[in-house]
Amino acid sequence: MTSLLALVIEDEDAVRQATVQTLELSGFEVLSCASAEQARSWLRADFEGVVVTDVRLPSSSGLEVLAQVMALDAELPVILMTGHGHVSMAVKAVQDGAYDFIEKPFSAERLTHTALRAAEKRRLVMENRRLRTAWVHNPDLPPLIGQSTAMERVRTLIASLAPMPIDVLIHGETGTGKEVVARHLHAASLRKGPFVAINCGALPESVFESEIFGHEAGAFTGAQKRRIGKLEYAQHGTLFLDEIESMPLALQVKLLRVLQERRLERLGSNEAVALDCRVVAASKVDLLALSAKGLFREDLYFRLSAVSIDLPAIRQRTEDIGLLLAFFIQGSALRFDLPAPHWTAQQMQHWQGRHWQGNVRELRNFADRLVLGVVSAEPDTAAMLGVTQMPQGLADRIDAYECALITQALQQTQGHVAMAAEQLAVPKKTLYDKIKKYQIKSSRSASD
Repeated sequence: MTSLLALVIEDEDAVRQATVQTLELSGFEVLSCASAEQARSWLRADFEGVVVTDVRLPSSSGLEVLAQVMALDAELPVILMTGHGHVSMAVKAVQDGAYDFIEKPFSAERLTHTALRAAEKRRLVMENRRLRTAWVHNPDLPPLIGQSTAMERVRTLIASLAPMPIDVLIHGETGTGKEVVARHLHAASLRKGPFVAINCGALPESVFESEIFGHEAGAFTGAQKRRIGKLEYAQHGTLFLDEIESMPLALQVKLLRVLQERRLERLGSNEAVALDCRVVAASKVDLLALSAKGLFREDLYFRLSAVSIDLPAIRQRTEDIGLLLAFFIQGSALRFDLPAPHWTAQQMQHWQGRHWQGNVRELRNFADRLVLGVVSAEPDTAAMLGVTQMPQGLADRIDAYECALITQALQQTQGHVAMAAEQLAVPKKTLYDKIKKYQIKSSRSASD
């Protein structure tokens, strides 16, 4: 999606013009219609924006627009504008699939905040669909997910480095997607040979040399026939050496010579084999610091790090968590043949604040557990309250739980007290009293 897009349906000229102007000032490109009939040509499953419609319209109503949209694409956000007397109807519409509703007269901030959240949701949905389409066309290439500044920088590096005949060092914490980046480098390089991956940390030192460089028959006891090593097998392609810090020092010397001369000798052979493959190495540790301790060859480090790509940890691109989880949950649901769970903005805020030590890999595992029902999509009460321990006394625990439920309802309704009261099935005055009792901050409680 190149820009924010909104379709506004409102029959009153003054309200329509004010709504359009507010959205345009917030960066939206706005399509303006005076009736549901005028809007029908824009309502398609591939519409990349959000729909903002009045409930009361001439001929077809906003609720009929909602039903039409839900039939076309249940993930297309519809925001309803309604008069104060129709809150119950609007709450029912939200239950039927509407993204949100706003009461007239509403402030520009309220409209802008709701529309921007809806647009972000739509962006995630459409990007997720593009990722799935790309996966169908190239199932062997895992998607590089994320639209953060850090990930756009990684994409730029991949695009510029891929065609170049140069080796690359990828650095990143565990689970940041080093092999995914290596595969994208290979795919974008247009090399005709295979992508060959090997984890240096998983190879016993006794077989390391044979596995990487190959051997001739009789080179050592048990070598009954010639074996082509991974470097030679990756001819005209890419060899990915993960956890290269685990490579034995003696073999680092041999690898350095191969990288410099682009020729190798199999174990037990005196004949050199010309080599045409790119080597992409990856490490989760600081190789220069390791070389200072004598645990990694400095000359190999400088040979590999002439061009390097640093991958950001999840904590450095929390804005990508929603897209990552959406993609992984969809994949898990398809794989397990189970329905995909939904989440609220409050839940996503909780997840974005978590420490994902395993990065993208941990997010993927979390998505599996969500789909399987092993963990709940809801954060626990203590997490909702932002405390590490719940009170011990019964009365205090009941108060804490009630406070948490009210806080969650207000967050889910973006501070809309009337809607939160409907959701909690309590009178609005009662909810105001409890908000005051628990000193809960609500952005709309004073004017709702």
